[in-house]
Amino acid sequence: MGVRTWWEERVLPRAVDATLSDVTAGGWRRTTTAGLHGEVLELGFGSGRNLPYYPPEVSRVLAVEPADLAWERARGRRDAFGRPVERVGLDGASLPVPDASVDAVVSTWTLCTIPELDAALAEAQRVLRPGGELRFVEHSIAPGGLTRRVQQGVQPVWGRFAGGCHLDRDITGHLADAGFRVGLDHAGYVVPHVMRPWGWFVHGRAHPA
Repeated sequence: MGVRTWWEERVLPRAVDATLSDVTAGGWRRTTTAGLHGEVLELGFGSGRNLPYYPPEVSRVLAVEPADLAWERARGRRDAFGRPVERVGLDGASLPVPDASVDAVVSTWTLCTIPELDAALAEAQRVLRPGGELRFVEHSIAPGGLTRRVQQGVQPVWGRFAGGCHLDRDITGHLADAGFRVGLDHAGYVVPHVMRPWGWFVHGRAHPA
């Protein structure tokens, strides 16, 4: 196992899990999953930290997760969930899921990392049932100023060390370009000034147009 593989497969999933713990991210997870029902497909399932926040009306979760370690670390949460949780794929850009088969797609801090984002958003549209929606909370490129320039400047280095995470993606722009109608519940900084390149958050829901 090379150093990069070791970093991305054994270290990075643990680091992401710790950074997005219930203490720091629980409130965002709760509002993102509120009111969901039926079958949910989750992009970037990770260690299953969204599971405790899904309402009882969610009957099944289809997980898309590339990291075996993250899936292993989710075992306890999957067991506690008490409803089916199935790992259906490794890549959001290619989902082995039938057309119009899920009631919602959920992404919590994942759209920044998917290599082929536009393909993944097209897949999300494909698998959503009529009336379904994509729920998201993501960090995104800031609207302007020094923070935006810093994000663009550090991205070449940051992306290599952060598993392909993009600080400079315009998440809502990608959603709109993919044909979603985007409704934002929040767009703004959520961290102190020194961390602002990582702290412009967009949170809301998107419906296929």
